[in-house]
Amino acid sequence: MKKLLSLSMVAWAFWGVNVYAADYPNKDKPITIVVPFTAGGPTDRVARDLAEAMRKPLGANLVVENVVGAGGTIGANKTAKAAPDGYTVLLHHIGMATSPALYRKMPYDTLNDFEYLGLINEVPMTLIGRPNLPANNYKELAAWIAQNKGSVNLGNAGLGAASHLCGLLFQSAIQIDMTTVPYKGTAPAMNDLMGGQIDLLCDQTTNTSSQIEAKSVKAFAVTTLKRLSTPALKDLPTLNEAGLKGFEVSIWHGLYAPKGTPPDVLAKLSKALQAALKDPEFIKKEQGLGAVVMTDKRIEGAEHKKFVASEIAKWGPIIKEAGTYAD
Repeated sequence: MKKLLSLSMVAWAFWGVNVYAADYPNKDKPITIVVPFTAGGPTDRVARDLAEAMRKPLGANLVVENVVGAGGTIGANKTAKAAPDGYTVLLHHIGMATSPALYRKMPYDTLNDFEYLGLINEVPMTLIGRPNLPANNYKELAAWIAQNKGSVNLGNAGLGAASHLCGLLFQSAIQIDMTTVPYKGTAPAMNDLMGGQIDLLCDQTTNTSSQIEAKSVKAFAVTTLKRLSTPALKDLPTLNEAGLKGFEVSIWHGLYAPKGTPPDVLAKLSKALQAALKDPEFIKKEQGLGAVVMTDKRIEGAEHKKFVASEIAKWGPIIKEAGTYAD
């Protein structure tokens, strides 16, 4: 009797999931995209553009919720602990892969507590300096850094920020430590760079292009393997061609659902995501931010997860070598 009851309960649960998935999404219930950073920032803008692009293929309303704090881990944890029903998803950047090394204690398991939906975009970065820096190209900059070991200041937007990660990788590549100066965001770091209070900053094109174009800062290189085609950056060499062979770092964004979300629901979310990544209006908006919309296999969940695992392996040793941790 108990065995029959157990089997019927399993069958009911399976049938219930399938009925639920067939009814997903409910047009009267919005899907929340959790963004673990402040409104108005690069990640928030990507999320709002994506929400608009996914609305039509998904046939549902999507809203953005900013859950800020602890380098993105608070918002990520909220999503990991949310009901796995497809109505809460996470849009996170490279911090998804760097947090395991940056934080001594993590409230979730990056690779095992989420369903991976796909990679969205990549944003290149630029190495820039104060306007009165006595160097006019990367070769001169490298020589100046070598001559001023111990006194070069490298700003960043805070622990785990894109500029912090790029700075760590740059120091590791040239094997010279600099004095890092953390700020509470990109804006104050950029203001101090333009004012000459710090020497260098490595940040996303979304944050640096306008200052480079206005010649408010000196631009030395981009962090992609190939030169960029955008007007303000097309003449900048890559760090790879400038001598740091293989140097490449970009800030990517991906989409995730809580572990245990039904396969049929994941399939609908993935299909809508892939349709959004082909949407001409979404592509145009992302290009305006200096971002490259993904078209390779990483737009699929399994390849996205493999990529994040490789990023965890890449950044872990760099962060640990730098001795950068947060409680």
